[in-house]
Amino acid sequence: MTLVHRVLPPEPVLSLDEHVKRRGGRGLDVARQVEPEALIDELEASGLRGRGGAGFPTHIKWRTVRANASGSVPTTVVVNGAEGEPGTYKDRTILRLDPYSVLEGALIAALAVGADHIVVGLKRSVADVVVRVRDAAAEMTSAGWTTGVTIDVFEGPDEYLYGEETALLETIDGRDPFPRIAPPFRRGVDETVTTAAELGSGSGQSGRVEMASADPTDPAAPTLVDNVETLANVPRIIARGGAWFRTDGSDQSPGTIVCTVTGSVQRGGVAEYVMGTPLRQVIEEISGGARPGRSIVAVLGGVSNAFIPASALDTPLTYEDMAAAGAGLGSAGFVVYDDRDDLVAVAAGASRFLAVESCGQCTPCKQDGLALSGLLERLARSDAGARELGQIRDRVRTIGTGARCSLATQHEVIVRSLLDRFPDQVEVHLSGSAERVTPALVAELVSIDAEGDVVVDERHRDKQPDWTYDGTDSGQSPADRLDEHRAERGLPE
Repeated sequence: MTLVHRVLPPEPVLSLDEHVKRRGGRGLDVARQVEPEALIDELEASGLRGRGGAGFPTHIKWRTVRANASGSVPTTVVVNGAEGEPGTYKDRTILRLDPYSVLEGALIAALAVGADHIVVGLKRSVADVVVRVRDAAAEMTSAGWTTGVTIDVFEGPDEYLYGEETALLETIDGRDPFPRIAPPFRRGVDETVTTAAELGSGSGQSGRVEMASADPTDPAAPTLVDNVETLANVPRIIARGGAWFRTDGSDQSPGTIVCTVTGSVQRGGVAEYVMGTPLRQVIEEISGGARPGRSIVAVLGGVSNAFIPASALDTPLTYEDMAAAGAGLGSAGFVVYDDRDDLVAVAAGASRFLAVESCGQCTPCKQDGLALSGLLERLARSDAGARELGQIRDRVRTIGTGARCSLATQHEVIVRSLLDRFPDQVEVHLSGSAERVTPALVAELVSIDAEGDVVVDERHRDKQPDWTYDGTDSGQSPADRLDEHRAERGLPE
C-alpha cells in the first residue's frame, strides 16, 4: 500500500501552533535566508510539477514570472482554489485539513518572485473553506508570518472556467470568468479595461471579448498562479530539499498525488498516493472497488481527459505513463463506470457540461459544442443513425478552431475516445437495440462525507448555455451578454 501523508494529513491541523508542532514554518524560515533564485533552483531539483491538471514544471513558471517582473508594479501570487473539475475534490480536502501549508507555500512563492500580495481564489459557494482559509491567514498575519505581504481571500462564482488561470485573474479583477489570450506572466491581476472598444476579439472568435494584450512592453505586472496542491508541497521541498521530494515517485513524476475516486464504486473518497501507484490499486483502496457483482468498464478523469478502458487500469499514475496510455493524469479525479453504465450517456453528459460551461468567446467551442451535445443526446436516446454519427465526427474536428483555452480540446478528446475506444457501445445505440437513456449527470462534486457518500451538483441539470438558470435559454452565449453587465462595471455602452 502506497498511501502517504505529505500534503494530506490524517487529522486536521486546527491552529497555527499545531502547524508549527508538525514542523510547519521551517520552509518559510529557510526561504528567508537564501536568495530567490536559490528557491527556484531547489524547486527545479525537486521536479515538482503543477497539480492543477496540466502538470507544467513549477520551477519554469516561477522563473518565467520572476524574469517578467515589472520595474514599477509588484508581482502578485494567486492560489488557485477554484476547484470545479467533475470528479475532483482534492483541493477542498487539502484546505479543510491544512490551509497553513498552502499559505506557507504561497509566502515562499512570494519571496521567490518578488510579490507583495497573495490572493486565494475560492468559490463563494464553499463557505466553510472560505472561512477556514481566512482564519488561517489572519492567524499567520497576527503571528508576524506575512510581514511585507498581504493575503486576501477572493470569493468567486461557480462557473467551471473560473478555474482556468487567466479566467481566474479576470474574475479577481471584477469581470466574468472568460479566458484571456495573454498569459499571466504578461498580464497579472490588475488588467485594465476602460472602454467597450477594448472588448473586441480576434479572428475565429465571437468578436466580443479581448481581455488582455500580449504586448511585451505592457507595464502591467505579471502574476504567478499555482494550484492549492502544488503550493502545499513547496514548504517541505524548501525545508528538506529537492532530493527528499524525489524519494517518492518516478524521475519525470516525482512526489505524490492526491486522488479522488467516485462513480460506480462502493464509496467515494480522497487520499494521497506515491506517484506511480497503479490506477487499479488507487480505486480499490479508496473506494473498495466496483460494486458487488459488477465490473469496471471505464474510468473518466473529469472532463479533461479521454476515457480510460478497463484494460488500462494497471497504468501507473504518472504523467508519462498516463500519456502513453492515451489519457492524462489531470487533477487525479477518477469517475468509475461499471458494466451497468451506458458510456454513450456518460459522454453525452460530459458534452453537455462542457457546452454549457463554454463562455462563447470562441464561436466553434460554443456552437459546435452545443451541436455535439445535442447529437450525443440523440445517440443516447437511440435516435441517431449514420448521418448523425458523421455529424458528430465533423464537429469533433472543428470544435477547437481558434480556441483560447483548453475547454474545446477537452470536448474533442472525450468524444473521440468514446468513438475510438467503445465502438460497440456506439453501434448498439445506432442500431436502435439499446435502451433509450438520457445523458448522465456530469458535474462538480458538492461533497464527499466520512462514509463515502457523494453528492454531485444537481443544479447543473437546469443550467442554461447562457449561464442562467432561467426556464428557457436566451440563445446568447455568456460573452454575448456582456452588455447586460457593462453598466454595473462602469464601462460605457
